[in-house]
Amino acid sequence: MLDFTRQELPTVLLIDDDMVSREVMATMLTMSGYPVHTAADGGTALDVLGGGECVPGVILMDAQMPGLSGTQLIEKLRARSLARLYLISASGPAEDVAAAADGFLLKPFDPESLTRLIEEQEASSKPAPPKGLDPEEQVVNPGTLAQLREMMPEAALRQIYEAIIADVGKRTTLLEVAVAKGDWPETRRIGHAIKGGGSMAGATQIARLGHLIEAGGLEPSTINHVDDSLAIIHDLRAAAVNLQRILEAEFTA
Repeated sequence: MLDFTRQELPTVLLIDDDMVSREVMATMLTMSGYPVHTAADGGTALDVLGGGECVPGVILMDAQMPGLSGTQLIEKLRARSLARLYLISASGPAEDVAAAADGFLLKPFDPESLTRLIEEQEASSKPAPPKGLDPEEQVVNPGTLAQLREMMPEAALRQIYEAIIADVGKRTTLLEVAVAKGDWPETRRIGHAIKGGGSMAGATQIARLGHLIEAGGLEPSTINHVDDSLAIIHDLRAAAVNLQRILEAEFTA
């Protein structure tokens, strides 16, 4: 079995309408050291994610549940989380549902099978830190920019991008503090906020770096040296400078 330390174990969101199955799996995971949040149905799971208290690295979801389930639930979970998503079921899932997930585990299973599924898949999906910004990388998505221009006046759109630049400036400082403290849940929360703001306005460089940070890109389990995390933060500041240049070129003051 892979050597995961307690600090490196991802938070798990477990969704299962069967109370016994839910409690048994939650106990298995908790005894193995995983932080666990549970939900009895799809709607509750979305509420848990929306509350911001649970930022899972892994979602375990029963393949057959009443109400919101299947590919519809998977799509909504994907829209709210970057977590790896695995199906758990007593029977094989439908092809479209299986294709939408990252893996499948047939019930019943023992604790080792459950933790092995998570550990092996998570180890293979750790994000690699960037080696500096690619000068050819898109700074702003032109399609998103065009859509926003149709929705609002230039002055209002300029204010949105100025707000993103100012927000990144504040959050990079907060990231440095969180890295110094080893507060990885906080770095992930900050990354999530950066990704969200950048994505909504089509600031693709900033959104990508926020995505990387939210996925654990600053954490010891991903990087080899603290200088690597500082390099990512430096890239984030550079992405804000790039956005400022686009702002000055595209908009009149």
